[in-house]
Amino acid sequence: MNEISALFDIIQLMEKVGFPIVVALILLIRYEVRMERLEKHSKNLSDIINELRRDIS
Repeated sequence: MNEISALFDIIQLMEKVGFPIVVALILLIRYEVRMERLEKHSKNLSDIINELRRDIS
């Protein structure tokens, strides 16, 4: 049911602001989520590299 409600919300938003704006918003939200994930993995990789450097020294 929640998915249907979200779909209706998106349709109503399209009626108010237009299709290109809704698509841009959806893409920006997805981009933000991916950037947060990338930042998390980058930090994790940096920590692992630092640990390996300490082990070698």
